Amino acid sequence: QVQLVESGGGSVQAGDSLTLSCTASGRIHVSYAMAWFRQAPGKEREFAAAVGLRGRTPLYADSGKGRFTISRDNAKNTLYLQMHSLKPEDTTIYYCAHRSSAIATTSTYDNQYWGQGAQVSVSS
Repeated sequence: QVQLVESGGGSVQAGDSLTLSCTASGRIHVSYAMAWFRQAPGKEREFAAAVGLRGRTPLYADSGKGRFTISRDNAKNTLYLQMHSLKPEDTTIYYCAHRSSAIATTSTYDNQYWGQGAQVSVSS
């Protein structure tokens, strides 16, 4: 089992920045990709950003391109999501995901482990 714990959520104003963190522990695969998804109440979970083992060529949803930056520190087993120029429509719960493969993908079905979620609220 892999445990994922998110932190860094909160309430901000539109235009502000926020950084989410996700620390993995347990039986972490030696070669794994990680990702951020988000889900609003009553809606399907949607892809936000993903990064492979080496941190190269990260993937972003169109909604976050140019505003979100995903990165990882493999020595700390920690994933980050820097969010800038936040908008009210970014208000939702953000989930960290772990995939037992080095290749990042955008699908929820490719990820085996999930964190408990971090609430981000952006007011106008």
